[in-house]
Amino acid sequence: MGDVPHTNSSPVLVTGATGRVGRVVVDRLLDVGVPVRALVRRAEAAATLPSTVEVFTGDLTDPESLDPALKGADAVFLVWTAPPPTAEPVIERLAAAQVRRAVFLSSPHQTPHPFFQQPNPMAALHAHIERLLAATTLDTTVIRPGMFASNALAWWAPAIRNGDVVRWPYGAAESAPVDDRDIAAVAARTLCEDGHLGGDYVLTGPESLTHAAQLDVIGDALGRRIAYEEITPDEFRNLWEGTAPSSAVDMLLAAWRAAVGRPAYLTTAVTDILGTPARTFHQWAADHAAAFTRST
Repeated sequence: MGDVPHTNSSPVLVTGATGRVGRVVVDRLLDVGVPVRALVRRAEAAATLPSTVEVFTGDLTDPESLDPALKGADAVFLVWTAPPPTAEPVIERLAAAQVRRAVFLSSPHQTPHPFFQQPNPMAALHAHIERLLAATTLDTTVIRPGMFASNALAWWAPAIRNGDVVRWPYGAAESAPVDDRDIAAVAARTLCEDGHLGGDYVLTGPESLTHAAQLDVIGDALGRRIAYEEITPDEFRNLWEGTAPSSAVDMLLAAWRAAVGRPAYLTTAVTDILGTPARTFHQWAADHAAAFTRST
């Protein structure tokens, strides 16, 4: 991420520290000499974290459990992974602990593109947390990733590893997958670099690609063609029944339907903040090709 100035040696608390973004945020902060605290639900989950990380066991569903981790912390990377009821007391504790800065991993629910305007309970929760943060004295920055490139792992990797046909709806739906590593690098920058107070950044990849095109890109990385079969929304619901909440499935289907034939919403925020080009989906696929390959 380059040299990032930081004004003191007070630690940064990373919630969701073992997740797909938080784990990389930990590494990026350590790279520039920022002391890191990690909040984990279970102590054994910290086994994957570097030994220099100060680990605290706590849970967003139990606001009091955050107090030891917050004491003396300069900034917090907030990834909301809990039901809504504890949002208000958690934000109250951040403010009461005199944490100076908060960076919140939200969603692009304010973005004027139909892809992001579908009814979404998580987006409503994110908007609620943003209002709570705005009512405090915290220096708050909001980062809003669009479609994560790593969604392809959950969506398509099992079928691709098995050599099966990928059965998916709305092959012509367009999105701009953003690399998780770029999201994490932006989060780390805004946590320890001045000038981002009040920042509100929508993060996207640099190119609009249909689902079908994304599968072609993964196929290119693997050196083989990936077979794709278009299925109906109802077939998709049946396919994912019991795997994902029905509300999430309905939200995705509505978003994809709205994105058919419409180029994805693109921003230059990743490049503007990091000073380096945002990673393309081609780069992401090449770097994660092993995850789509059956182990022997």
